[in-house]
Amino acid sequence: MNRRTKIIATIGPASDDEGVLKDMIEAGMNVARLNLSHGTLEDSLERFHRIRRVSASMNTEVGILADLPGPKVRIGKLAGPVELPTGTTVHLVPGSPSDVSTADRFTVDYEDLLTDLQLGDRLAIGDGAIVLQVASHQGDALEAHVMHGGIIQGRPGLHIPSDRLRLSTPTAEDLRLLDAFVDVDVDFVAVSFVRSAHDIRRVGLEPAPRGPLVIAKIETKAAVENLDGIISASGAVMVARGDLGAELPIEDLPHLQKEIIERCVALGRPAITATQMLESMITAPSPTRAEASDVANAVFDGTSAVMLSGETAVGQDPANVVNTMSRIAARADQEFDYDGWAHQIRRDRLNEPQSQDSAVTDVMTMATWRAASEMGVKTIMCISRSGFTVRAISRFRPEAQILGFSPEPRTVRQLQLSWGATAIEIDRIESNDESVRNVLEIAKSRGHIRSGDIIAVLGGSSATIGATDTLRMVRCP
Repeated sequence: MNRRTKIIATIGPASDDEGVLKDMIEAGMNVARLNLSHGTLEDSLERFHRIRRVSASMNTEVGILADLPGPKVRIGKLAGPVELPTGTTVHLVPGSPSDVSTADRFTVDYEDLLTDLQLGDRLAIGDGAIVLQVASHQGDALEAHVMHGGIIQGRPGLHIPSDRLRLSTPTAEDLRLLDAFVDVDVDFVAVSFVRSAHDIRRVGLEPAPRGPLVIAKIETKAAVENLDGIISASGAVMVARGDLGAELPIEDLPHLQKEIIERCVALGRPAITATQMLESMITAPSPTRAEASDVANAVFDGTSAVMLSGETAVGQDPANVVNTMSRIAARADQEFDYDGWAHQIRRDRLNEPQSQDSAVTDVMTMATWRAASEMGVKTIMCISRSGFTVRAISRFRPEAQILGFSPEPRTVRQLQLSWGATAIEIDRIESNDESVRNVLEIAKSRGHIRSGDIIAVLGGSSATIGATDTLRMVRCP
């Protein structure tokens, strides 16, 4: 069985080289992430075009995700690594992004810092390894105690509780960056610090595939409280465990991860699990046992994709990290509870109020899953312009391979994020009979199916807009 769970890898200084990118694609990278919180727009666009060149030269489709900074609060640049011992005190002062911080006086690019934060508020630096607590106001600064220390460098993020933060999402800078990446046909856009479905609607993009697929990052308490509305307004969801773990009790995080993934997949959206998955591999050649278990458990939770951040952006061996994650995820795929998952999704999804088109698609995809399971069908083929049909059947996590055919190049790239889907570009969608004959020939010529195989072919008729309403069981000639 080929790996079903997809891999997103962040591109940074360690993975800029075309040879490294090629090695990462060969190792199993499905989607390349550009973190727009770091570097200039010009740097990020250069990386975008480099990824496109390399993937084209390899004849391999790789999706590209532009991750918008959002209202990210950061500490002013440090001259070098700074150690913050537990029990010591630091001072926080409002400043601009260009201001420099010292070892005991941090500038923070949030002008309302002194008025919005209250005594006792806890602030996390980076992914939450270092925790400060506001102790007092001292003129133009806040005094904070280091509750949990560590080493920081560069311009680390400072997590301020979302109910204190008055910045809106998306920011003006987000929209500026977004316009630039829409112009080059980026495949995915991730929106940071989402608190409601309104934040997603404010992005204002055309529906995929005319526009990029919008990914909502769940990293605030408000997002958890408004989860279903956010999922419905989004194309996919990311469980951003760093800020989410700083926002909510850490003991709740594993359970929230399971809940968010299940709700997201049940509603037909890919779910991404992110943050510190193989972090020790930034410097080490192999992960810790706990990290390997974390990746496997994310697969068992039903995640569509697992994401690498610093491991591939600044790590010592990005391709080795991707290869390691691929092997762990592939092994976990073999032990996934396919039948149990499908029954759970059926209960969760089909008991909810739905539009007519969604109800038709749910019934047809469930029928396809049942037919494939009961007949031992090894391949489900979907013909879809937008990718909607592929994402709909992917929810059920069928044991059969999923082949998604689309005439839209961006759809083919966007399906790199969908669990279990192998996306194939076709010239056009014809009448039902012609389309079925065409995709059978393509799949057979590429070795995905063989003569005599029974294939489930799923799609939509021209008479029904927005619904998957046609299932055919055919024998490969």
